[in-house]
Amino acid sequence: MTQPTFTSNAKPSSTQDSLASAGDVTGSQTNSSKQQQSKRPNSERQQNDDNSKTSLPKMLEKSELLALFVLPVAESPTSELPSINDTSEMSVATQRVELYRVQHERTRLLYMATAATRPTYLVQTLKPQFVEYQQYLLAEQLDKRGLLDTEALERLWQQLHVVDDIIGDIVHHMPAQQPAGWQLTVQDGHNPLRLPTVGKLKHSKPISDQASLNSYVLGHFGVSSFTYDRGYYIGHVVGYLFSCYFCAHLSISYGVTALGEQVVDGYDYASLETPHMVRLLQGLDGYCKKRIYQLAVICARLSVYASDKRIERMLITEVNDFDKKLQQQHLDVLLLQGMMPESNDSTPLF
Repeated sequence: MTQPTFTSNAKPSSTQDSLASAGDVTGSQTNSSKQQQSKRPNSERQQNDDNSKTSLPKMLEKSELLALFVLPVAESPTSELPSINDTSEMSVATQRVELYRVQHERTRLLYMATAATRPTYLVQTLKPQFVEYQQYLLAEQLDKRGLLDTEALERLWQQLHVVDDIIGDIVHHMPAQQPAGWQLTVQDGHNPLRLPTVGKLKHSKPISDQASLNSYVLGHFGVSSFTYDRGYYIGHVVGYLFSCYFCAHLSISYGVTALGEQVVDGYDYASLETPHMVRLLQGLDGYCKKRIYQLAVICARLSVYASDKRIERMLITEVNDFDKKLQQQHLDVLLLQGMMPESNDSTPLF
């Protein structure tokens, strides 16, 4: 396992591992520096101290860090994240690699930030830009008959900060491992996870980077994108397990295969067959799996897929607005009497 570096295309084994590894590197460098400085004159040590300060990477301020997650992604002079807005002329493979590097670098900066500069309950701040929240508001406006469990859904959105709490707990418990790739095939070419869209779609509903709750969640465990009917995922097995729990909870048909070695060129990941995937899952303890499941269920309940089903029930209710059996009896009586049914006929049958 290689130590993480500060380049955008280097993928640490996990967010937790990147923090621990970065701390080990810093500690060893500090001890070595102290031993060397003790043998040097004060003037030389002072000069070396000044040089070391200027060579350290500049940490982002809280507002700059937050801007990396807010839509549209703010262009910051202190950020080296590449822009993926102008990708119309790029190939799908190039777009995907650019997106992956942006996603990884943004998450790395978030976890390398100090407690003072890291945004508190970031997910609650980003809530208005999530397509899941926008679809919830639409369903709420359409619910004239009180079909939605408005109270439970509203409470869940108000307590969305629990997502950050669970993510932090999962990151703390998940084991370090090399990033691995999977292809998640879903039904009918839809994008139920609302992953960021790369390339053309069979159904023209593209999703921007960080425009969905699931995109935010999976960004903490790896990087992902959606093309046609496949979700391409590279990262920790935790993200793969989340996707499986999410689809299973919503009864969405899906299939998982290993991401081939040459599918995403220019990005380092392991292509694992089924036995290796089983071993990775066996490496997760029961507590970590339970927390992943809880996170997946929360996201599934708030998903666009679930909101669409609620709106479909409203449609059926509007179609079945009146007593069809009674109307058929009324129609039969009118036809027996040789009368033409009229819309303004309000004569009671009984």
